[in-house]
Amino acid sequence: MPHDITADPRARKTPHTTRTRPGVVAAIADWSAGHRTIAIGGWLVLIALAVLSGALPLGEDADARDPGEAGVAEARIDAEGGYAVRENVLIASEGDYTDDPEATAATADLVAALSAMPQAVDDIGSPLGEHGERWIAADGDGALVTFAILGPDAAYEANYQAVLDAVDQVQGDHPGTELLQAGDATLSGAVDAGIKDDLRRAETTSLPLTILVLLAVFGSLVAAGLPLLLAATSVAGAFGLLQLLGHWVPFNSAASAIVLLVGMAVGIDYSLFYLRRFREERAAGNDETTALRTTARTSGHVVAASGLTVIVCVTGLLLTGIDVLKGLALGTVLVVGLAVLGSVTFLPALLATLRHRVDAARIPWLGKRRIKAEPSRFWDRIAAQAVRRPLATGGLAALALLIAATPAIGLRLQDAAVTASLPPGIAPAVDAATAMQEHFPGAATAARVVIAPSGDGTLDPAAISTAVDTLHEQAAAGDGELLEPITTDTIGDIVVIRVPLAGSVTDPEADAALAHLRDHALPTAFAPVPDADIAVTGKTALPHDFTEQLTERTPYVIAFILLLAFLLLALTFRSWALPLASIALNLLSIGAACGALAWVFQDGHLEGLLGFTSYGGVVSWIPLFMFIILFGLSMDYHIFVLSRVAERRTAGAAGRDAVIAGTAASAGVVSSAALIMTGVFSVFVTLSAIEYKMLGLGMALAILIDATVVRGVLLPAALSLMGDRAWGRSSHTGG
Repeated sequence: MPHDITADPRARKTPHTTRTRPGVVAAIADWSAGHRTIAIGGWLVLIALAVLSGALPLGEDADARDPGEAGVAEARIDAEGGYAVRENVLIASEGDYTDDPEATAATADLVAALSAMPQAVDDIGSPLGEHGERWIAADGDGALVTFAILGPDAAYEANYQAVLDAVDQVQGDHPGTELLQAGDATLSGAVDAGIKDDLRRAETTSLPLTILVLLAVFGSLVAAGLPLLLAATSVAGAFGLLQLLGHWVPFNSAASAIVLLVGMAVGIDYSLFYLRRFREERAAGNDETTALRTTARTSGHVVAASGLTVIVCVTGLLLTGIDVLKGLALGTVLVVGLAVLGSVTFLPALLATLRHRVDAARIPWLGKRRIKAEPSRFWDRIAAQAVRRPLATGGLAALALLIAATPAIGLRLQDAAVTASLPPGIAPAVDAATAMQEHFPGAATAARVVIAPSGDGTLDPAAISTAVDTLHEQAAAGDGELLEPITTDTIGDIVVIRVPLAGSVTDPEADAALAHLRDHALPTAFAPVPDADIAVTGKTALPHDFTEQLTERTPYVIAFILLLAFLLLALTFRSWALPLASIALNLLSIGAACGALAWVFQDGHLEGLLGFTSYGGVVSWIPLFMFIILFGLSMDYHIFVLSRVAERRTAGAAGRDAVIAGTAASAGVVSSAALIMTGVFSVFVTLSAIEYKMLGLGMALAILIDATVVRGVLLPAALSLMGDRAWGRSSHTGG
């Protein structure tokens, strides 16, 4: 039977996607359209109050507690003032250090300069002191000077600056010898600066790119400005509320770029769905009031259902029990929630105000084609092919995605060491740590062993000293898992021992060295020490414990999301088959994206093109976060397409004709939305940190795959195969 992709179902019975509390969204949108001044003014006042709330003087922001044993150790350091800051300076030599007078003179001058400011520096270790051989590289090509920077508060900042000045002065006095500094303060500063720079670049790059894509998609300046206005106000309001709620819920600044781009993506997506439907209604001959009302009843409900799905999925991050992910979940929920609220209040009021002027200021040669609301003939042909031969077409598409997903089988979760996170030349401290790693493995990123008294007891200094001597003996007699120089700092009532570990900070060799330290070396060395509680933290332990807890909780998070997504879709479409098919299709696109992630970043393909150096793993939180966000966002497309198919069925179209017509009417919009979101997330690939590159590539690919292969080919094929069974109790609405 021939199908009619221009069939207009609007004047007929409302689709089943509107049966879940059908009047709520439409009533809110209708009220907003009828009270334009109040709705627009109220939205702007709400955003202004949200932004201003972030400036309320409510005290310090909440601190994130790291998971596992490392989190316990960090909490103990914080309780004693938090100043366990140690720095290292590598003095590189030409050949053997002991035979290089310039290098030895630079070492002596640096030690003298540091010793001259006892108010700023303590516990200086160098080749000039006792057991000086521990501070000379095993290959003999360099020496190390280590020292603690004293605090607290303003004194620490001044002391740190004094150290930097001293190192610069010695470097200037010895231009023929290279001095490279890396340690707690310098590496943390490099990471923070990298994050801030990436956030600035994301903001400045994403905006022009988004504007260009919006102009291409909407075809007019006014229409393109509406999604941008909704997204910008939603993001601004979310950041203001995050500043306020950050006093109680920890929010990591590294998550700011993610919240920004998610907010831009969903705000633009929801506006696109709304504007497209409004244009279709006007093109069908309906007056503006009727067009707005129908848009609110259909696309408005889809936006609300999609946003709720995203929010529910993101709350799955709370099950990880990891504070930084709780903050990320809060930020995402706020920005998506505001985008949904603005879509059903602010946006209808703007459309009611602009009316036909929404298509003003058309782009030459592009505007007329974009503004004219017609089903996509390209996707009509694709969907027709998938519906006519569902097994062949759908089977080939599914096979292609399964093949793309195969690299994910060997996915290895491993956080990037600070030396692997940023590319060479971006941060001098990171480059210094890389050079230091060659001569003194683990020195710049040593494990921190925190020794605290049990209960009300006190530590025995003599027993601690004996235990540290035992660690030195183990490092000298062991298999290279524990390295030198091992240093000790006393901070209040606790002792912090730094033990360099073998490996590259976060690789399997470093994890094995950490396990040896925790399970064998420390129990042996501290067995004679009474009343001592021991916990290990550091740049190996923190990501190790984070990944361990995340891996342990991931099955619960995935089960939670799959169950809730199933229930939401079942309630929306009154069907059991549709949710199962939807989940399977979503898993295919996410699996393909994870496979691409492993192939590119873990296996080291496209390093030159994307500007990174593979370290043999994928950052631990990215696959789960991608799963959560993509599962939620892909439901936007899924619900939108299915709602159009359901409308055709409700209007009396035969099953296969409804699938083709619904896909043709919606797939073009979905593709445009995906193009916008892909462009926004592609900005991440241009940033410096490898974590952002992974997230950007994974999200962009998954969204692109989901909006094209899955929604345009696999979904029509699956609906054709299931027939009326797909619609369950609502199957009687189709022909």
